[in-house]
Amino acid sequence: LGPESKAFEAEFARYIGTKHAILTNSGTAALWLTFKALGLKAGDEVLVPSHTAFPTAEAICFAGGVPVFVEANDAYTLDPDDAAAKVSSRTAGIVPVHLYGHPVDLQAVSALANRHGLWMVEDCCQAHGAKFGGQRVGSFGRAAAFSFYPSKNLTVMGDGGIVVTNDETIAGYCRRVRDH
Repeated sequence: LGPESKAFEAEFARYIGTKHAILTNSGTAALWLTFKALGLKAGDEVLVPSHTAFPTAEAICFAGGVPVFVEANDAYTLDPDDAAAKVSSRTAGIVPVHLYGHPVDLQAVSALANRHGLWMVEDCCQAHGAKFGGQRVGSFGRAAAFSFYPSKNLTVMGDGGIVVTNDETIAGYCRRVRDH
């Protein structure tokens, strides 16, 4: 949490195109903190692709939510049509996962989220630098999480993660809680 970390947070936020970037100890923690900041409650459902690494669903469970698995499309990312079919009265949000630097169809997923009043949190843990329509992934939803695990596109010495957001409430919550 020293000056180098603060400088990296500011630089990463500028790179992604968000107001805030909050370092965490892992991508999983970045997701978990974001779900808690959004007020995810026990029993709330979150749409998540079935083709993802388990930490995406794990963070939902840690936050008290219930992952609802959505099929993958031909690009191996979340299928917006299957997601639409799985929205229920208990659905709180949707987590598009950008895999291997390949972005989800954010136009379709954003439209689905807006139509049903859902928040969208992008899982960008394998998509550092990817763009959708000329805009960096991580700048479309209420917030996004990135991982710096040694096998990721951008790594650190060990593990690490970061939350990016334009939402002051999410940023404030994540800054207050990330140390614990």
